[in-house]
Order: sequence, then C-alpha cells, then structure tokens
Amino acid sequence: MKITIFGVGLIGGSLALCFKDIPGVTVVGHSPNEKSVQTMLDKGVVHHATTSMSEAVREADFIFLCVPVSMLETYLEQLTQLPLKSGCIITDVGSTKASIAEFAKQLKLEDIYFIGGHPMAGSERSGIEAASYLLFENAYYVLTPDSSTPIDAVNQLTELLKWTRAQVIHVDPDRHDQIVGAISHLPHIIAVALVNQICDYHEQEPLYKSLAAGGFRDITRIASSDPVIWRDILINNKKVLLELLSNWNDQISDFVQLLEDSNGDGIEVQFKKANQFRKGIRERRKGIIAPQYDIYLDIPDHPGVIGAIATELGNHQINLSNVEIIESREQVPGICRLSFRSSDAADQAIELLQSKYSVHQL
Repeated sequence: MKITIFGVGLIGGSLALCFKDIPGVTVVGHSPNEKSVQTMLDKGVVHHATTSMSEAVREADFIFLCVPVSMLETYLEQLTQLPLKSGCIITDVGSTKASIAEFAKQLKLEDIYFIGGHPMAGSERSGIEAASYLLFENAYYVLTPDSSTPIDAVNQLTELLKWTRAQVIHVDPDRHDQIVGAISHLPHIIAVALVNQICDYHEQEPLYKSLAAGGFRDITRIASSDPVIWRDILINNKKVLLELLSNWNDQISDFVQLLEDSNGDGIEVQFKKANQFRKGIRERRKGIIAPQYDIYLDIPDHPGVIGAIATELGNHQINLSNVEIIESREQVPGICRLSFRSSDAADQAIELLQSKYSVHQL
C-alpha cells in the first residue's frame, strides 16, 4: 500500500507518523520546496519524499491533501490531470468541507474517489517539528463522503484512519460546516474582536495591557492563531459565519437589554444556563481548538521555589511546557500556572506536587 501526503506539516506529518510503521505501507511526502523535502527525510517522518507531483502519486492507494484550505481546489484539479491508480482515494484535512465536496463532485472523477476529511485536533505549535503520532489520539476525525461514494471506499479510508487512534465519524459536509463554524470559527472571530477592542483601549490607557492577564489571556488564547490560515477558513465558510454572527449579535443585544433593565434575575439565568451546558462538555477529549492542561499552585515567595518545582517534575520525567507567575489573579486560583501538553502529564504533576503545595485546576 502506498500513501502520499501533500503538505507534511503538523497535520500531514502527524498522519505520516501514524501510518509509516504499518506493515507493508510506504509513506511518500511531497513539497515543492527541496529544503522541506530534505527536512521530512532527515526527521524520518516519511519513507520517501519528492518535489514531483507525478512521482508522488504514482501507484498511490491513498492521497492526503494537507495543504491550506485556499489551495485545496488547485491541488485536487492538478491531481485529476495525472495518471492516478484506479480506485485511488483522495482525502483532505481542511476545516471546511462543503465547498471542496462540491468542487470534487463537479470534477466527475472516474474510478477515483474523493472523501472529505477533518481531524478535529490541533496544537499551539505548527510545522513538521510539531508533528506527533499522538496528535489525533481520542480526537474526532470527521469524514464527509458524498452519497454517491462507494461504501467500500469509505470503509477503506475509515479502516486506515483507525491507525491514528482517533474516533472516526461520518457527517454531511454542510452539517459539518455549520457545527464547526459555531464551535471553532465563531469563537476565533470573537476572541480576535475582543483582543482588538482591548488593544484600542490600551492606546489610551496602558494599564489595560498590564491587568489583562489570567482569565483574559486564557479566554482569548485562540486570537494568536495564524492570520493567513484563518483568513482563508473564514472566507471559505462565509455564508455560515454571517448567520452565526447575526445570532451572536442577538445574544449580545439580549445582554444589553438585561443591563439596561438592571435585570439581575435575567443575568443570573444566562450564567446558570451557560454553566450547566459547559459542565456537560467532556473536558479531556481532544477538539478542534487545541486544549491546554494547566494546574495552579499557591507557592511561597522564596528564592529558587520555581526552579525546585521544575527540577522535581524533570526528575520524574514529567514534561513541563510552560511556567507563568500570575500577577492578576482575579479569575485564576493560584500564583503560579504550570502548563502541560497532555492530560496525563498534568495529572502526574498534581499527584507529585499536591503533598507540598496547594494545587488547583479550573
């Protein structure tokens, strides 16, 4: 079996790592950049890499398009001009599905099958250096097959993706875009708008930036996402987002009315509703917005205490990704925040440190 991956970065590289040790499988990476090709090989992410599209897809059983959303149609059209293997399955990893599904349908592929895909797992980091075979573990991997796609092709791709240890589900492309627009695309817009609002205030009053730590920084974390990638995603899902933003404006208008009326009971109802729904969201499942695994410590202001904590974690092989001393603590329970890249590492840290310090989680 030959698997070809276009765009061997965070997602493409992580897929390659999941597939490359499958018995009898050859993973080929493609990049138009010779330096990127060499990086794939140096890091051992793929078995073979090339700058030639025709060489990359020759006799390929599966082709993964892990390129930006704005480039998907171009790549798919170029692939149709190449002599692909009969029965070849092409899939993508874009976070919008309706437009590429419609484009693939218009191409009227013969004996070649396109099945849209979206692994709902991310990372604060990017690039091949951030690739990990654990990236998709316990995450949802959405496939959006067309009703005309042979069930055998859908099953083949579904079986292959089990090697990612993700939970594969099948969803209609339009339904996918509506849901992901609400749980990912809309929050990104809101986070960016909120940060920019405070940024404008900051121009007149520098104290805004000084005090905008703790909870504010946490709830706006996704505003640091790649501008070019998100430009393409939002434009691609424009129709859905315009509707969602209209609904969002209605929600804000309701809050404005509650405040104008000094309606304390109404405000309380809104918070209770939000609290109840949020508590029902599974905390430890990976999602499209990269999770953070933070713990908070109350520690004494003594020289060397941070170093001692980091050393103790290191001695127990617990990988610490970040340390922050929190000055504005109105919304967080502790003076020191320790961040980890996995829930297991955070749990191990809690067990190790709770005998010496007061440890909290949000």
